Order: sequence, then structure tokens, then C-alpha cells
Amino acid sequence: MHIISPKLDFSFKKLLANEKVRRYLVSDILDIPVERIKSVRLLNTFLQRRYRKQKLGILDILVELDDGTKINFEMQVKIYDHWDRRSLFYLAKMYVEELRTGENYEKLKRCVHVSILDFNLTDSEKYHTIYRMRDDEGREFSNLLEVHVIELNKKLSGKDPIDNWIAFFNANTEEELDMLSEKSLGLKEAVRELKEMSLTRQMRLLWEERQKEIRDANARESYVRKQGYEDGLV
Repeated sequence: MHIISPKLDFSFKKLLANEKVRRYLVSDILDIPVERIKSVRLLNTFLQRRYRKQKLGILDILVELDDGTKINFEMQVKIYDHWDRRSLFYLAKMYVEELRTGENYEKLKRCVHVSILDFNLTDSEKYHTIYRMRDDEGREFSNLLEVHVIELNKKLSGKDPIDNWIAFFNANTEEELDMLSEKSLGLKEAVRELKEMSLTRQMRLLWEERQKEIRDANARESYVRKQGYEDGLV
């Protein structure tokens, strides 16, 4: 069987549409025992605009836990300019979007942005990095804003709960998936879902279309770089 990559946007979104997959992925990323997660419901991924010219926020996967915590998941296979500012923009929009005029600040809930990256953002060997608001001596100011960065291309230590999920996202063969399916009920369900996707004609067509888009984009970038070198612009 040819396995559709779980890194593609449509396959990633379909995987996280599965409640059991969401529950176990949230558990391993946020280090919350899975039995304590009662609800992982999907929310509308369009963030409100406060005024007409304000930039519209569109999240990839937005999940709300039973305690009101909101988590935005995104899978990125190519680096963006100003990636850090972009991530903070979406995190800030999530944080303020539901507070209406005159409401108390106590209504603001914890917001978490999770970026799963198919490229190395930093030179550090650490592949699961958590950013929070702290003072210059490390004391936490607030836990209401949090960013998780998971880099798929770095060497795993075997000690982080997210390791098996990284191996899943990087899996290329059915044999690799079968081994991972024994690690947890969440991974077992993710493997089942991915195999099912890989068998459907519609998903295969989407995969082939996306592969063509990637090849075409790479060809365009290569041409632009080549022209830049020839014209002395690079």
C-alpha cells in the first residue's frame, strides 16, 4: 500500500477530525493524562475581525478542552518569512476573540499554539520546545499564552511523549505504521485512519494534486533563484 503523507494539510486535518486522535495527541503534547481530557471539540477556524480592515485570522485546526483551553494545531512543510510574528498573531487573536466589550478579563482562557514543522527552525538539538511568558530569572508571569514548536527532522531522544507521533508523521511504509500502532490507542487509531485515507480514490487524487503543486512550486522557486544568479541579484 502506498501511504499518503500525514504531513499534507488535507490528511493532517482529516486525522485531527478523529476525536480519539485529537485526545491522545493533545495528551502527549501538553503532558496531560488522557483520562483527564473529557472534551476535545473542534471549533470554527475563522477568527473574528474587530474592524473592517483588520487582518482575518484562519487557523488550521482549533480545539477546545473541557476547561476552556484553546489549542491551535498547524502543520507546516515550508518555512514562512516572519514565522515567529505570524505565530504570535494567531495566538493573540485566539486569546482576545471571545472577550466582548464590558466583560471581565477573568473570562480570558488559556491559549496554546502548536506548530509541527517539517524543517528545522533552530540549530538546537531540542525538537519539542515550549515557550511561555517568564521574567529574566525564569519565574512564570502567566500560563495563559503558550507556544509549542515540534521539529520533525531532528534526532529523537526517545524520552519525550511526542517521539512516537513524530515517527508517525515521518513514516513512509506500512511496516513503520504497524510498529507504531502498538504504542498507544491514539496512534493505533491514527494509523487506521491514515491507512483508510490511503485506500480511497478521492484522497489519492488529492495527494497526487498536492504533490504536483509542490513540484511546480519548487520548479518556480528554482527558476527565480537561477534568474537571480544570472542577473546578479543573488
